[in-house]
Amino acid sequence: MSCDIGLYGLAVMGQNFALNMASHGFKVCVGNRSPAKVDLTVQRAKDEGDLPIVGTKSPEEFVAQLSKPRKIVILVMAGKPVDETIAMLSQYLEEGDVIIDGGNEWYQNTLRRAKELEAKKIHFIGMGISGGEEGARNGPSLMPGGPKEAYDMIEPIITKCAAQVNDGPCTGYVGPVGAGNYVKMVHNGIEYGDMQLIGEVYDIMKHVLKLSNEEMANIFSEWNSTELQSYLIEITATILGKKDEFVEGGYVVDYILDKTGMKGTGRWTIQEAAERSVAAPLLAASLDSRYISARKDERIKASEILKGPEVTSAEIPVHKMQMLDDLKAALYAAKVCSYAQGLGIIKSCSEDMDWNVNLSDCARMWKGGCIIRAGLLQKIQDALARDKNLPNLILDPVVAGGL
Repeated sequence: MSCDIGLYGLAVMGQNFALNMASHGFKVCVGNRSPAKVDLTVQRAKDEGDLPIVGTKSPEEFVAQLSKPRKIVILVMAGKPVDETIAMLSQYLEEGDVIIDGGNEWYQNTLRRAKELEAKKIHFIGMGISGGEEGARNGPSLMPGGPKEAYDMIEPIITKCAAQVNDGPCTGYVGPVGAGNYVKMVHNGIEYGDMQLIGEVYDIMKHVLKLSNEEMANIFSEWNSTELQSYLIEITATILGKKDEFVEGGYVVDYILDKTGMKGTGRWTIQEAAERSVAAPLLAASLDSRYISARKDERIKASEILKGPEVTSAEIPVHKMQMLDDLKAALYAAKVCSYAQGLGIIKSCSEDMDWNVNLSDCARMWKGGCIIRAGLLQKIQDALARDKNLPNLILDPVVAGGL
C-alpha cells in the first residue's frame, strides 16, 4: 500500500504515461489484462533509470499496492473495455477513491459512469490526453473534468507530468465530469481542420505551382518561424523532406496511401455542433474530406468516368511568390477560424451544461504537449482572457486585426 498512483492498461500510451509519472518521482503501480505488458513496462522502467514502477499480476494485487485514497488512471480502448475495467477494479475500491479515464471517450459515457460510481461513493474523472505516445512520455496536454475534490487529489501529480510552457503546466481543472472529455473531443475536431487546411495548401503547391517536395519542405519550414508556427506545420516540413530509403531519389510522402481513417472524435464534434446549432463549416468540411479519402475504390472509379477541364499553367499564368503569400495568409486566417469554431462549440455546451469552462484556460492547456500546439494560441488565450463573454474569437479586436 505504498504506491502514489496506479495505471491500468499498458499499450504504448499507458506504458509511456506510467514512465512519465515515475520520472517525476511518483511511485506507480501498473497492471494489465496480459501480464507480458506488465513485465515489459517494469523492464522499461529499469532500463530508463531504475524508475519507481511496481508490476502486479491481478486486479486485487494492483489495488492493494495503492495508498489511500487510491488514484487509478485507466488507459484502455474506449467503450465496452472501459466499462469492463471499471467493473473489475471498483469491486476492490472504497469510498473516496478516484478512477481517471484517460481515453478518447464520448462524454455522455463519462457522465453515465460517474453516476454509476457515485452510488459507491467513488469519484470519476474523464481526462483527455493529447500528445500521442511521445507526449505521454515527455509531457502531454491533460484536460481533466470531474468533481473538484477529486481533481485536487490528482493535481500535484498531473501538474508535474504535463507539458510545461511559459505560464505553467498544460493542464488544469476544466470543469465538472464530462467537461474534460468534451474539450479533448473538440481539440481533435480542430486538429482535423488544421490537418485538412495544410493538406489543401500542399495540394495547390504541388499541382498548381508544381513545387518539388524539397521546395515545399523549405517553405513550410520558413512558415514555421512566422505567425504560422505550430507542431503540425513543423512536422509537415519534416515529412515533405524525408527521403525514401528504399527508392533512390524518392520521397516517403509520394508512397503514402491517400486513404485516411478516424477514431470518432471528429464525427462527435460535428454532431455536437449540429445538436447545439453552432456553425462549424471548416470542421465539418474536414470531416467530409476524411470520408471521401477513405472511399479509395470509389474515387478510383470516379476518376475514370468524371473528367475535369484540362488546363495548363500557360493558359492561366501563376505568379509563384504572390500565390505563396496568398496561401500563407489564407492558411493563417483559416487556422484562426478552425480554433474559433471549435471554441464556439465548447462555449455553447458549457453554457447548456452549466460547466463554466474557461476558454482562455483551454487555449493555455493546448500551448504545449498536444497536437494542435501553436504560437497562435497565446493570442487566443489573451483574447479570451480579455473578454470572458466574447461571443466568438474572431470578434476580438486583436484577432480580427490579424485577419
